[in-house]
Amino acid sequence: MAMQRQLRVLENETAGDGAAALQVAFATSDLKHVDQHFGSAERFAIYRVEAERVTLSQVAEFGSLEKDGNENKLLEKFVLLDGCAAVYSQAIGPSAVRQLLGLGIQPLRVPEGSGITALVTALQHELAAGDTGWISRALERQRRDRQRFDAMEAEGWED
Repeated sequence: MAMQRQLRVLENETAGDGAAALQVAFATSDLKHVDQHFGSAERFAIYRVEAERVTLSQVAEFGSLEKDGNENKLLEKFVLLDGCAAVYSQAIGPSAVRQLLGLGIQPLRVPEGSGITALVTALQHELAAGDTGWISRALERQRRDRQRFDAMEAEGWED
């Protein structure tokens, strides 16, 4: 099913001030808990998480989807998650895991009833303590991307 509704929050001028930040997504039905299977998730909430600050960036609704093994429904979710370092869900199939990892997005499976606030707080503590594991890889990937774009800008544009 195609995305039905999307809310995108514009960042203010202090966003992107150089602090380590990650975009992370949560498969949720109520915007409070991670309670959805990735493939059939009705809604994703995407947050920008820094050690000292959290900002809701986006909410996308897909409506009801069946857990039917139809992988075509995943494409729009992959597009939505572009730029995210991780996606939290209650369950996820092996094919979706492989595809997310190929896109540089870490899939994270959490127990039923996991609260988004608690997960974000834990992520903030990990960022403040020094990045490890998938967080370190995600921040390094962001650093390389910035360097690549800075190098392209330094080359200048010619007509």
